[in-house]
Amino acid sequence: MALSGIQIYKLLPQTNCKECGFPTCLAFAMKLAAKQVDLALCPYVSDDAKEKLSEASAPPVRPVTLSSNGYEVKAGNEVVLFRHEKTFYSRPGLFLRVYDNKTPEAIKAKVAPADEYEVEYVGIKLSMGGFVIQANGGDLAAAVSAVREVSHRPVILLGDPDSLRTGLEKLKGEKTLIGLATDQNWQAMAALAKEFDVPLAVQAGSTDEMVALVEKIQGLELKDLVLAPTQRGFEGTLKANTIMRRMALKKNFRPFGYPIINFPGDVGDPGLELMLAAQAIGKYGSFIVLDHFKPDTVYPLLVLRENIYTDPQKPIQVTPGVYEINDPTPEDPVLVTTNFSITYFSVANEVEGSGLPAWLMVADSEGMSVLTAWAAGKFDSERIAKSIKTFNLAEKVNKKRLVLPGHVAVLSGELEEELPGWEIRVGPREAVDIPKFMKEVL
Repeated sequence: MALSGIQIYKLLPQTNCKECGFPTCLAFAMKLAAKQVDLALCPYVSDDAKEKLSEASAPPVRPVTLSSNGYEVKAGNEVVLFRHEKTFYSRPGLFLRVYDNKTPEAIKAKVAPADEYEVEYVGIKLSMGGFVIQANGGDLAAAVSAVREVSHRPVILLGDPDSLRTGLEKLKGEKTLIGLATDQNWQAMAALAKEFDVPLAVQAGSTDEMVALVEKIQGLELKDLVLAPTQRGFEGTLKANTIMRRMALKKNFRPFGYPIINFPGDVGDPGLELMLAAQAIGKYGSFIVLDHFKPDTVYPLLVLRENIYTDPQKPIQVTPGVYEINDPTPEDPVLVTTNFSITYFSVANEVEGSGLPAWLMVADSEGMSVLTAWAAGKFDSERIAKSIKTFNLAEKVNKKRLVLPGHVAVLSGELEEELPGWEIRVGPREAVDIPKFMKEVL
């Protein structure tokens, strides 16, 4: 039974030492009750209290991390069903699958482009999570070696216990997910996971079968599990993922309190695979296994993931300041915008692409776009003038020209009063029109 924050507080040392990162023991207790922190953060909790609090403090979806050579894919630790309720924490990892019956050269040729793929989206670097190596009648150890020649990202191994052992021997010291444990092989698979101290993916065809199998494996004191429903279509996968996640979060049902792995690549069709992967990102998949990699199809999946897994209460922001675009001189104009990332990159990319030099002054709008910040009183003449002075722009430019976003033309008169000696211009409403405005008006 879950404990309230006050019940947890009574079991804590109540010293308010702050070593846990919270100002008071009560604040820490409230976070424990909400399943948002780990009890281990408290260095002074007694053994007796630990025993009583272990169940209450455990997150409803157990955190599982795959790691290798500095790369990590974190899963689990979620506390809400819907992003707007609070936020999601662990971005799903996209994994590209290769098979051990292919030649090392073919494996490397498939893995290398995916490993090297990295793209920037509103200041965030997006890339693949890692690779799945599946036994298919070939040499799993050789396939692992081939992958490791061109990538050090985390790996998931799929196969029978004997094949998996040869692969795990090659990956000692890494946190690798193995699978799939079924009703026929669960004892051998669990023993292997325990021996190598790695997470284990558990596969079952129905929720009842999954509960029975997970409970058997839990009885062997294996803690790091991943749920692998056998469903592959849209409706079946959606139902399985949703039922397991809802039971874990709403009922604190421990057999379903683990991350989920989905296999959209199993459908064979690249277009269908893409749509199933998108559904898995939106509905509770933590590890998503693809059989095809193309930059133009992976990019929308990564962007979708980023949009879903950002905190809705904390917009993506860039650091306020002055940014130099195309090596501006003291004679070039100063453009003004807010520190909402999408706004900043829209403006910066248009100016940079035009080849025209400019100073871009990014004011602190608490991550809001231009119109939203203006309506909220976070982007007004006083704040803009203060930013101009804080960032010493008067010392950087000789020709003091300031270009406001067109949506806030109403601020021009007030800004002239705040910044005597500056010429205030009103620019276009849309970023795409900025290059033309700079060429024809400035």
